[in-house]
Parts: sequence; structure tokens; C-alpha cells
Amino acid sequence: MAAPPPLSTTSISKLLTPNPSPTTSARILNILKIKPLSESNHHLKKLTITLKPPPFSSFTNKISTLRKTHLKFSTIKSMFTGIVEEMGHVKDIGYEKIQESNDFGFENQESRKIGYQKNEESKDIGYENDESFVMTIKAKTILEGIHLGDSIAVNGTCLTVTSFDTELLEFTVGLAPETLRKTSLVELGRGSVVNLERAVCPSTRMGGHFVQGHVDGTGEIVSLTPEGDSLWVKVRVEKELLRYIVPKGFIAVDGASLTVVDVFDDEGCFNFMLVAYTQNNIVIPLKKVGQKVNVEVDILGKYVERLLSSGFLENLKSS
Repeated sequence: MAAPPPLSTTSISKLLTPNPSPTTSARILNILKIKPLSESNHHLKKLTITLKPPPFSSFTNKISTLRKTHLKFSTIKSMFTGIVEEMGHVKDIGYEKIQESNDFGFENQESRKIGYQKNEESKDIGYENDESFVMTIKAKTILEGIHLGDSIAVNGTCLTVTSFDTELLEFTVGLAPETLRKTSLVELGRGSVVNLERAVCPSTRMGGHFVQGHVDGTGEIVSLTPEGDSLWVKVRVEKELLRYIVPKGFIAVDGASLTVVDVFDDEGCFNFMLVAYTQNNIVIPLKKVGQKVNVEVDILGKYVERLLSSGFLENLKSS
């Protein structure tokens, strides 16, 4: 059997020597995808240039990096789903003396008093010039990932976290005079149970409906009627709110996303039913007839009314 031919030094050097880096002209030709004229097509005078886009993988990598670095902590402020995450307990609620502090950019104590002095209406709820109304709530789930300035829905009212303690499992929110006038939070006391929900994240499932945490008014519970393991709840509201409530529509009661069953225009009431699971996870069944609940109607109805009252349809027909 004949011996294999010896390897030439040229072939060995080619194997051991890396490919030379492409020249600048070669790189440009590669980017533009210019095909040089060969001997077979030298008669063609037209040269076609096609721009070569960057690889899609590098594009997705940049987007992925952007998402990780810039969108990591992004949340949709003051927007909720109406799915109560936890029931908390009020540890303390009431007036608190405003301490001298520059945390919020105020130069001195007198500057902090101005906000209350300008609003004479605040006197009807007992505000003094150097007092603020605060509420401290005991909770657990809500404190996960909490930050100062976060929005928390307390019985459907969007409030801002002013302080928190993860060891004591509590956080504090401030209540403005208008909040106390428009909501039922002023009726809370030490030991009261409240519905809690954090503002949604982009990845949150929309199990309920869009709830802003901007309470439209309060309603009064007029009846609590059991049926099997479910509970019928009937609530009376002002007529100006009732017009936005429709059967089978969404409504937020104490921050819980619920479905309206019937509307009783002659009584100024609407009702809804709570299944056993919901009864165990929200505060409404713990309340009694005559107590107040916070009500936020579906925002869609308010926008539609505003659009119709603006003469939009008339302008559309005339155009």
C-alpha cells in the first residue's frame, strides 16, 4: 500500500495562520452587499446597491438591555385593578403635628403652614395650621417591594406612602382634607379593617377593571341579604352617581372590582352579589347596614358623557 503524500509546508502554514482581517474596502462591500463585476458580467453597466440591515439578534439584544435597565422599576402610577391583595388593620389614625423639616423643600415651619391657611374650608374637619391627618396600617403583602411615594389603594382611595417599616410590618399614608370629605376613610378608627392594593405593574394581570383610586363619592349600605353561601349587597348613592351605573357594568366599592346586577332608579340604589371567596377577602361583609362605602364608577361612562356633551357628534355629522 502506497504511503500518503507528505503535507506541504504551505498547507501547514495555512492551517496554523488565522485568516487575515478584512480590509476596509471589503467591510464596506460586505455592509452594502456590492457584488463586484466579474468577467462574465463585465458588460453590465448598472450596479445595484442594497443596504444590509443589522442582524435582528443584535436589535433584540439592545431592546432586552433597555428593558432591563430602564423599565425595571416602572409602574403605572395611580392605576389599580380592583382585585384586593390584602386586608390590613388600622394601627393609628388622626392628626399629627407637622415637624420642622426640609425633606419636601420647605424653607421653614411657616412655609409649611401656608397650604392650610389658604384653605379655610379645612376648618370643617378640624384641621389646624400645623397639623396633618395621617393613618398607619398594619400589613404584610403590601410591604413587599414598597418604596416611599408609592401609591396604595386603601378602601379604593389612592394614597401616597409617606413612611414604612418592614420590620414592624406597617406603613403610613397622609390624608388631605378633600380626601376626608369625599371618602368614608374619616369613619375609620383603630382596629378597622381596610382593603389594600398596590398600583399595577405592566406585567399585572387585569383580573378586574381599570380603577383610578379617585373616589367619586360614598354610598350607604341599605341591605345585606344572604342567599346560599353568597351575599346580596344593596347600596344607595346620589343620583349624579347613579346615572353612570348600569346593570352588568363594572363598579369599584371600597376598592373592590364588582359587577352590578341591577339598578333601582326609583330607590337610587344598585346591588351586587358576593361569592363566598370574595366575602372572605374584602371588608364589605364586615360592615353593617347604614355604614358607608367608597364608590368609584367606571371611568368609561364619564368620558363618554363628556364627549357627548362637547358637541362631538354634531361636529362629526356636519363635517
